[in-house]
Amino acid sequence: MNRTALLIATAIGLALQLIMVVAGHFNGAIAGMFAIVGMLISLVAGVIYARRAQDSLGDAVLGGGLAGGLCALIGIAVSVALGDVAPTALVVGTMGSAVAGLIGGAVSRALPAPDL
Repeated sequence: MNRTALLIATAIGLALQLIMVVAGHFNGAIAGMFAIVGMLISLVAGVIYARRAQDSLGDAVLGGGLAGGLCALIGIAVSVALGDVAPTALVVGTMGSAVAGLIGGAVSRALPAPDL
């Protein structure tokens, strides 16, 4: 597993999660989309990990799941601390986001990199 890619993907995912959580704290419409947008952010973190790491499919899946789960865990913990979601969301949301990151890592490795 590529530690640098994991740190970068997790940091980007965490920054996006925190932006979403803070915005949702002040805007109920955003808070209503926490689950969907949070998992989408974790999926993106998984894609970022897989693209940066250039590892095997197994490593891309594992690293994508870790990046997606870690950024969600911290973001959800902040949301729980702010009183915006129930503490049970910490477990359920982290698991769902880890699966989303895993899918992002797998799909990213299965598809060719875009030519930029």
